[in-house]
Amino acid sequence: MYVEAFKESLKQYLGLSPFLFWKGRVALYSILKAFDLKPGDEIIIPAFTCVVVPNPIIYLGLKPIYVDIDPLTFTINVEEIEKKITKRTKAIIAQNTFGLPADIDLIREIAKKYNLYVVEDAAHGFGSKYKGKKSGTLADATFFSTQWNKPFSTGIGGIAVTTHKGLAQKLKKLEQQAVKPPLKEELFLKTLLKVREKFLNPNVYWYAVKIYRKLSEWNLILGSSQGYELEKPVEPPNFLKCFTEIQAKEGLKYFQKENGEYKIDKLIQYRQKVASLYREILTDLGFEPPYEPPYAEHTYLKFPLLVRDKKKFFRLAEERKIELGDWFLSPIHPIKRNYELWYYQYGENPIGEFTSRHIVNLPTHERIDKSYIDRIAEFLKKNKDEIIGCAVPKDYERYE
Repeated sequence: MYVEAFKESLKQYLGLSPFLFWKGRVALYSILKAFDLKPGDEIIIPAFTCVVVPNPIIYLGLKPIYVDIDPLTFTINVEEIEKKITKRTKAIIAQNTFGLPADIDLIREIAKKYNLYVVEDAAHGFGSKYKGKKSGTLADATFFSTQWNKPFSTGIGGIAVTTHKGLAQKLKKLEQQAVKPPLKEELFLKTLLKVREKFLNPNVYWYAVKIYRKLSEWNLILGSSQGYELEKPVEPPNFLKCFTEIQAKEGLKYFQKENGEYKIDKLIQYRQKVASLYREILTDLGFEPPYEPPYAEHTYLKFPLLVRDKKKFFRLAEERKIELGDWFLSPIHPIKRNYELWYYQYGENPIGEFTSRHIVNLPTHERIDKSYIDRIAEFLKKNKDEIIGCAVPKDYERYE
């Protein structure tokens, strides 16, 4: 009942029929599976992503090929893509980073030249726009995440859409084949949704983060990268799971209209408002705010900031009880060792690697009010000398 209603709401919003899965990574897995690729085929991805992107690639016997990122946008560096294309290349994944779409038109030009698929990774980008068009409507296929800290949350969840009829038929078949999650997982998800609604706020942020990460390591919580996903990229049993009524019921809340406007759009506008205040704060401190390309509307799921010493900055923030995010800890977050298991050669992508070592994220969600922003402004002013800026500088090596 709720699932069909949620799918109809998404269709009205995106203009495309959605296919729903247990997680965003499962949606990506399904898209790649629908391409009918062969073992050893290569998929280009940015060297500044989450491990849940290369994992499904490897699960299917494919090989991730990493391309460095743009120092201003943190999205894939389009100028570097062709250097990595081989006869085995079959697709390019264009990641929307923190709510900023990659330059899809230029990527599509390259893809057309080499007869490749383009997949938009819009896990961060639901509601963002490229040249006035919503993310998800421009690539051959797109996947979204509705995990805990995404533009809107169903606890966990994945959405796939495509502009190709043939792919749509295959995705529908995979959606129907997906197995139902165990009852204990559904009940646990329902409990977590209630706990988040009642107790999660900026004042308990650091305490909640520590508990969440420890439970994830022990595979005792749903959502973020779990212990088995960080050890090695081996497909777990029943990975292809379906979306549930619990998730759909939660998701429908964001597509209710108030005064003719979707709740999800109001939340995005709020993030943009918070980001504009951060931009003013940083400008007053003498820093250039994040670059906003003329082709895109940035929705600021996270507000990026580069600092000299990441560990020190986190310690200072925790002392002052300032909420701070760590996306991404590495080019394949949060992996920090055994990179070769994910076909990654550390040292090959200097911009993505520098960014991973120095980036922190300021919060933009609806629980951040003006008084909290004032506290963040005071914190940033006090620790101004610890800040590099909002983009990778040309002389970035001097900060190492």
